[in-house]
Amino acid sequence: MKVEYDEDVCIGMFQCVAEWDAFEKDKSRGKAVLEDSEEVEDGVFVREVPESAELDAKFAARACPVDAITIYDDDGEQLIP
Repeated sequence: MKVEYDEDVCIGMFQCVAEWDAFEKDKSRGKAVLEDSEEVEDGVFVREVPESAELDAKFAARACPVDAITIYDDDGEQLIP
């Protein structure tokens, strides 16, 4: 499973931070930061989700009020949103 985070869409509500510790607050920019991710295009970050964190990652994606977080399964199929 992998997570994709679009920093440009993020509005800084930090709901994801409460759900998964891979997200951290960057208060100076008013955005969340996805730790251990790779920027695959301008403002879009991707990382693998460890099996032990899959539920937390899903909760983080569902909690985002602007759908800045997308979850994909191992086959690349979009699960959330």
